[in-house]
Amino acid sequence: MKTLPDGLAARIATGATTLCQCWRVTRRDGVVLGFTEHDRDLVVGGTMFRAASGFRASETTAESGFAATGSTVTGGFSDAAITEEDLRAGRYDGARVEVLLVDWQTPDSHVLLRVEEIGEVSRAGGAFTAELRSLMHRLGQEKGRIFNRRCDAMLGDARCRVDLAAWRGNGVVTQTGTEVIRAAGLSSFAAGFFDRGVLQFSGGPLAGLAADLETTETEEADLLIRFFLPLDAAPGVGDGFSITAGCDKTFSTCRRRFGNGLNFRGFPHMPGSDFAYSYVDGETVHDGSPLYD
Repeated sequence: MKTLPDGLAARIATGATTLCQCWRVTRRDGVVLGFTEHDRDLVVGGTMFRAASGFRASETTAESGFAATGSTVTGGFSDAAITEEDLRAGRYDGARVEVLLVDWQTPDSHVLLRVEEIGEVSRAGGAFTAELRSLMHRLGQEKGRIFNRRCDAMLGDARCRVDLAAWRGNGVVTQTGTEVIRAAGLSSFAAGFFDRGVLQFSGGPLAGLAADLETTETEEADLLIRFFLPLDAAPGVGDGFSITAGCDKTFSTCRRRFGNGLNFRGFPHMPGSDFAYSYVDGETVHDGSPLYD
């Protein structure tokens, strides 16, 4: 149950309609933005909540227990609020949203209603619609480790421990696209070196955006890079980026390519479903030896 500040409680008790909602959005990169459905800007708790965004929220139904509730918020793109480029680059994915109830006549009278996260975002014309998910949705997500033949660590993280310095390069876009780009500055790397890797742009409109790679091929002095999923926007010619090699998460690759078999975070000798469902055929030897090398 929410405890309202005395001033806000007294205002609500009068029946006056001087209330509005405000949203404080904290992106993963630390940028904090404020938006309000009121017709003028408000300063609440040291944060400027802008009215230029045209934010409007749907109804939200509170439920008891651990059910994950959700709502949506709509708004328009503007330089003073959310730009289409930032949204397209994924800078609002998973952002923290604090929903405040504010008396716009006395903004110091406010209360935090709930904390949510931005989920799926759709765009149409000059407007967007963002799904707001309650933090309860995290309880439905998979947590902890799962027994699997393949490694569940990220290449180069604290569990993997591979030093990525020797597996990273820097390039410049020479031919743009959303599915395939051509890049220069990587001629010293062999074809396929960066397959299943990650590319992160350091300049241009996609600066800071990381994208998963599918394949990389050499063509003359350039490198053709194919993305696993198409980019929302094409980078500009001359944009710089860093590119890191990938891993297929198998024990053989970990041991032979990276020399990191001792840190492999999978279970390579665990029988798979094909073995579990197999039957005695008179040829397969079940002597306890490793099934996978």
